Amino acid sequence: VQLQASGGGLVQAGGSLRLSCEASGFRLRDYGIGWFRQAPGKEREGVSYIRGGSGTTFYADSVKGRFTIFRDNAKNTVYLQMNSLNPEDTAVYYCARGRPVASAWFTSSLYYDWGRGTQVTVSS
Repeated sequence: VQLQASGGGLVQAGGSLRLSCEASGFRLRDYGIGWFRQAPGKEREGVSYIRGGSGTTFYADSVKGRFTIFRDNAKNTVYLQMNSLNPEDTAVYYCARGRPVASAWFTSSLYYDWGRGTQVTVSS
């Protein structure tokens, strides 16, 4: 199982980025994928999650209305479209594979595998 996150970079406040999480070794319809982020000196926090079977999506309150998670089963890739970025979104972003219950999708310990992070920096 491998998860490869990419798409990070430097963007000005108000800008957009699209992160990709390319999965291998399993099918996206069998597992959920979560996006997490960790800023310097802060704990890792859940950003968004997409369930494996139904494709139901979940978002942290801090990103609702700005971020969209979606997947391409043919490419076995999950994306995180991030719009209206602000400096508080600056962090290393990680994707992870898991089957958390819906009420705990943001709990990092419930995920099995993690990819390397991709840095997102938003300048003011």
